[in-house]
This record gives sequence, structure tokens and C-alpha cells, in this order.
Amino acid sequence: MSARQDSDDVAWERSDEVWDEDMRRAQRNSVGHKIEAFAGNMFGSPATVVDPIILGGFNALYPVRIQGRSDAVLVRCPLSHRPLFPEEQTLSEAATIMFLSQHTRIPIPKLSNYGVDTDIGPFLVMQDLGSRRDLCDVLAAPRESFDETPVLAADIPESKLLEVYHKLGSFLLQMAQFTFPRIGSLVETSPGSFDVLTRPMTVNMATIVHQSNIPRSILPAKDTTYPTADAWYTALADLQLATLLFQHNDMVESADDCRTKYVARQLFRRLAKQGRLSSFGFSDDRWSAQAKSLTVTGALPAPPSGPGDGAFRLWADDFRPANILVADDGSDAILGAVDWEFAYAAPAQFVLNPPWWLLLQVPELWEDGLEDWARVYDGRVRTWLAALEAAERDMPEGAFLLAGYMRQSWETGRFWLDYAARKSFAFDAIYWKYLDGMFFGEREEGLPREELWKTRVDLLGEEERDAMERMVQIKMEEAKERVLVEWWDEEARERLASFLFD
Repeated sequence: MSARQDSDDVAWERSDEVWDEDMRRAQRNSVGHKIEAFAGNMFGSPATVVDPIILGGFNALYPVRIQGRSDAVLVRCPLSHRPLFPEEQTLSEAATIMFLSQHTRIPIPKLSNYGVDTDIGPFLVMQDLGSRRDLCDVLAAPRESFDETPVLAADIPESKLLEVYHKLGSFLLQMAQFTFPRIGSLVETSPGSFDVLTRPMTVNMATIVHQSNIPRSILPAKDTTYPTADAWYTALADLQLATLLFQHNDMVESADDCRTKYVARQLFRRLAKQGRLSSFGFSDDRWSAQAKSLTVTGALPAPPSGPGDGAFRLWADDFRPANILVADDGSDAILGAVDWEFAYAAPAQFVLNPPWWLLLQVPELWEDGLEDWARVYDGRVRTWLAALEAAERDMPEGAFLLAGYMRQSWETGRFWLDYAARKSFAFDAIYWKYLDGMFFGEREEGLPREELWKTRVDLLGEEERDAMERMVQIKMEEAKERVLVEWWDEEARERLASFLFD
């Protein structure tokens, strides 16, 4: 049974309508002619858009042939309504691509140009690798339809997994070697120079805006960067609370369900504000119930970054096999990693978790539930760690290594903490299944899930408990009418602030 929180079906229907509209617009002849004129002007030779146009979740890619050139290029433009902040994300992605191309050996399609054009808007012009096949096609079990979510083939040879994991582990190791002074997205400040100057952009932000109708105004402001891991954990916790508050439809099933979701979010946010989430599972974790009885492989390491030390590392929020292109000649050779629009300098804690995508399917959508996902994942993470350790032997002396941290992340549960922090639709199931007990110890058994709030409500202050009943009143009133509510910017920010107790 899926552990995923329901999205707002009304918002999802509207999102589908917008998607259909964007697809029709992207394929209009008039748009293709603009792309041809743009590319022809850029390369100084006639250009022709070659079908088919590639439509992704957030962008349209136009394969273009330039007269007199043997190699094809792709002109990529954001879809009209899907990206949250098209210009900002395009410029940040370009900076990330150039940074990685300059400093690593990760195969990435060569970026020829980027910017904002008056006719076609934000754009990237990049090398066309020629293949439309991705790594999921290599690793996944056979699917009945293209729309079916891929799942790792159960009978995939161990040797094949080791080979693929070794290559992807090498990519992650290379990304992890660089540190940045703040948490946020990269911007090219001068040719070949990059700095963290704008807000982090995450997949979850896009998801909750489109599937929960969360007001964009409560997302971090454009020029907001974060000086500590604790500040970013708190910002993520704010978004979890915002999802409960602003998703009008399909968010809660009853008053008790609302209370259970509210209590989890307020406790999680309090731990973030207290600086405890960033230390969980590390040697200075002296606060959690789990820390008093934990047995792991080897001594717990020191935290990878503390307040103000600036040791933040590049995290690609959408790095996964679906964004790794492979050759379609039967060799399955990795050609390049694409879609870096959700990469940013993040708390090093994120980089130290084993990847969720080892099974291709997210835990909250696993058909047989979280426990079964964890059982199957436990076997695959061992293969991953073996491959990663082999890749680490190829790193230069003194390199920042990941395998030891990742092993302990899985053993201590840090994996679940960071996954829940980043994924709104997985938060509730993971919090009560894994995190609550690790944070606060054993609780009363036998209660139905929607009544779990009763086991922890005494940890909230009086203001927080009063606000819980106010939240219940809001959600029960909203349940009477299935509509989408559009908020004025200041009104939305004030509404969220009324449930934040600092």
C-alpha cells in the first residue's frame, strides 16, 4: 500500500490542463520557427528544427540541425507554466553545468550558450548526444507502458549493478569534493567564476506548488541564501507545515488526522530550530533517544559542517538514473548526465546519505509499503557501498570520501531524516514510522495512525496546542468545498507566520 500523502486532486487536474496547454504551445510551428531563427542567428547559418521535439517535466528540447555542421544541438527552453522561476532556474543550471564541466570529469553535454532571448525566453544551447535512452531503461524491470513508474529489475545481475553503481558513485564523489560558503544556487559572476547568490531550488518546491497549490510567495525569496545547515532544515520544516496549511483538498481525512500531521510538523520544526536535526546520527548527537542505545559499524563521525564553517557541498536534487543518458547501440555506455536545474550548495548531510534511487522507485510509492522498500533497499545499498568503496580507491589522496558516512546514515536513520525533510508527500509516513521513535523514544502502542498525536502532544507548548485546534477548524471548514484558493502574497506569508512559534 502506498505511503504517499495524497496531493490535491483539484490542483493536479489543473496542473494536467496546464501541461497539455504547454505541450500544444511548445509544438506550434510558430515556436519552431522562432527557435530556427534564434539558432540560425547564433551559429550564422540556416537552422532547422528536427522532429520530434522532446518534452520533459519542465522543459521543451528542440533538436536543431545547423547547415554546414555535422553535429546537432539542442535548444532547451522552459515550458510556459511548469518551472517555478524559469529565468532564475535556467541561469543557475547553466552555472552548475559550467562549474562541473570545468572542475570534474562527469560527462555532461557541452553547453554552447545560455541566457534570456527576447523571442524565445530563457534558453540553454547544448550538445545533442544523439540518444533518447536513459539508465532506467537499462536497470528497470519490463514495463507494460512508458507511463508506468520504473522499478529496479529483481533479477538484474550483481555484476551489472556493480558496474553501474561504480560509475555513478564516481560522479557523486567528484561532486562532493567542493565546498561553498553558503547554502543556495550557483550564479556565474564572471567568465569561469561562480558564487552562491540565489535561493536553493528543489524538486519538492515545484511538486508542492503544482500538486498542493502552495503559494509561491511563501517559498524562500530570490536572494535568500542560508549560512547554516540548521537554517536550511528550518526552512524545509516551514514548507512541510505550509503544505498542511495551504493544501485545501485531500490533505486530511479527519480532525485527528489533522492533529497527527500538525504535531509531527511542529516537533520536526522545533528540532530544526534547536539545531538538533543537523547533529542527528553524528558524534555530537546527545539529545535523541536513539543515541543512548545505538549500535553501528564503527564510531560515529563528527558532523560534516557546523554553524558558520561554510562546508556546504554540491547536491543535485534531481540526480537519478532517469537523468543519465546511455548509448542506444546496445552497449548501454553512459553518455552524459542532464537536468541540473535543481542542483545547489546544500548541507553536507544530504551528500552523506546513500541515494534513494537505488531501487528507482521512491519509498512512499512502493507497492508493498515502507518496510518492504527498506528490506529490499538494504540488500541493494550493500552493493552500492561495495561499488562506492571501489570508486574511492581511484580518488586522490586526501579526497573527501562518502562510503563510511553513507553506511552509517543507513544504520542510524539519518537517511530517513533527510529524505522526509526534502519530500512533503512522504513526510507523515516516514515521521511516524521511523523518526518519532528515534527522536523521542518508545510511545504507546496500539493507537490507530490518525491518533498518534496523542502520544506527543504534551511536548508542544500552550501556543502550539491552541494553534493545533485552530488548524483543525481551518481544515474541517475547507473540507466542505472542493475549490482552489489563490492567496495574495502578503496574506499567505502572514497566514503561515501565525503557525510558526520562534
